[in-house]
Amino acid sequence: MAKNNRLNLYMSALCMMFSSASYANDCTLAEQSTTDETKKYIQCLDKEIASLERSQQTWITKLTLDLGKIQDDTGNTQLMPIFKRSIKSQTRFLEDSCRWRYLQKMPNATQAAIVYKRCEIAILEQHIEVLKQPLKLF
Repeated sequence: MAKNNRLNLYMSALCMMFSSASYANDCTLAEQSTTDETKKYIQCLDKEIASLERSQQTWITKLTLDLGKIQDDTGNTQLMPIFKRSIKSQTRFLEDSCRWRYLQKMPNATQAAIVYKRCEIAILEQHIEVLKQPLKLF
């Protein structure tokens, strides 16, 4: 039964992985933009972040399932706690890396928000690429 559930979760994760579309940096902002254009740009960045977070979570789920299978097959219980710790560390890294950029742009809250969101997008994209790397390199 547990293997059946794991297979179902694995298949769901794969379907989500291939069906989740990224906005691929379609967000643009003219140098001399109006308040409405800036608002739409920030909303576009928010949508891109949400899409990237869904993709990231899908890869995390896939890797969690893969590591669970490796743990069951080999008895190696060290992998999962380290992987989970790395995910927490990645989240903290993103927040801290983007926060100092945000604070550097203050008191202009609009520019600060844009810088934070662009930073978040860049780090999420990098993390997803790392998560996509296959477990079996050799």
